[in-house]
Amino acid sequence: METAIPTMPDATPRAAAPAGTSSAAEGFRYADLAPATDFLSVLDDAQYRPVPDGWWVAVTDVVDSTAAIAAGRYRAVNFAGAAVIAALRNALDRRELPFVFGGDGASVLIAPDEEAAARAALAATVAWARDAMALSLRAALVPVSEIRAAGHAVEVARYAPSPDVAYAMFMGGGLAYAERVLKRGLHAVAPAPPGTQPDLTGLTCRFEPARARHGLILSVLVVAAERADRTAARAAIADVVRLAGEAPARGHPLPPGGPRLRWPPPGLAHEVRARGPLKGSLALRRLHVLGTTLVGHLIFRLGLRLGGFSAPRYLDELVANTDFRKYDDGLRMTLDCSPDLAARIEARLEAAEAAGLVRFGLHRQGAALTTCITPVAALRDHVHFVDGEDGGYARAAQALKAKDALRAEDALRAKDGVKANDGVKAPDAEGTARAEDALKTGDAASTLVDGVPPVAESADAAMRGAAV
Repeated sequence: METAIPTMPDATPRAAAPAGTSSAAEGFRYADLAPATDFLSVLDDAQYRPVPDGWWVAVTDVVDSTAAIAAGRYRAVNFAGAAVIAALRNALDRRELPFVFGGDGASVLIAPDEEAAARAALAATVAWARDAMALSLRAALVPVSEIRAAGHAVEVARYAPSPDVAYAMFMGGGLAYAERVLKRGLHAVAPAPPGTQPDLTGLTCRFEPARARHGLILSVLVVAAERADRTAARAAIADVVRLAGEAPARGHPLPPGGPRLRWPPPGLAHEVRARGPLKGSLALRRLHVLGTTLVGHLIFRLGLRLGGFSAPRYLDELVANTDFRKYDDGLRMTLDCSPDLAARIEARLEAAEAAGLVRFGLHRQGAALTTCITPVAALRDHVHFVDGEDGGYARAAQALKAKDALRAEDALRAKDGVKANDGVKAPDAEGTARAEDALKTGDAASTLVDGVPPVAESADAAMRGAAV
């Protein structure tokens, strides 16, 4: 990952919230926001509340996740992204946090009085990712006041896919600004000393990939086009959500009863590294995790009920609680659908893109991955992050930014009087190579060219290319 995309203003921008006061910061409580239960309602401005000054945006991503995906390590990338959320939740007394999981990173809102604890948790997680996972995870804590002073907003809503959990949805473009700050090395959180272990209690990766039951797993990223009319762009995005809803179970990628379990679990090595240090060697820690996961496997295999825990109920909750649809300055979905429906979704998006309403990226694969945070198994508030097995959101972001690179190249050609590329919807090998060259050199990414946006760096940055 090399370059970030700036947030572009809407044609009809919303007024930024006034600078908050300390009393405003004290009066804002994310958990008090009434959750939406209809996913389409997350496109409604009325659902969102401005985050006041005094708060912080914690933002992270895995550096060069593209190489990790190419090496077959996307499960590890997902695990590191989810580890940030687990570490912050545990450091902050497991309260309900406003976060969004982006596949190769995460963004989390931090309250004014929790900045020190959050900084320590982030530092520990950066060190752990480097030492235990051999991944370069970068992190920053960006003040909301700075984001607002730069002309962006951080607005948040709650969406409840089930009665037991709610996920944060974001508007305003402020998270995109925070990610650009991260990539510039500003407000960086330095890693803790080598060997520091964050509290990753509850973070697991025990389920097999969920194979597509209806044809394929489609990863979808959609953002409004720069200068697009807000109402028209929202209508186009809502149209895609409704179309995706024609799939069985609205496109939910996990089967009824949850994905399959096997032992040893496919994420065993990651879970071993996530456990706190034990006396003895890594081999001893591995034996300990093998034992505990075997017990858990038998409980699920036999469908046991122990105390307040019910294995069948947990699996039903897992499916209901999964974040397969989300909105963070753009639409992000992981769908199980037929090839025909995927083609219809793509055609609908191509038409909206040609009309100047949206930008999008898609990726097709055969299965979905699930990463779980379950601090207390008997409780119902466990959260589950789903992504495509073969790069998912990161691959969809690559498709989006390849088209952005071609647009930037076309703008340069137009300035030089050279014929533009014939379309950008499906770059061929030569076009992709040009896009990759642009990414590496920054030629298409350093500045705006006649209103054409720079190339997006990651799944998160690509999602937040426009403040819609």
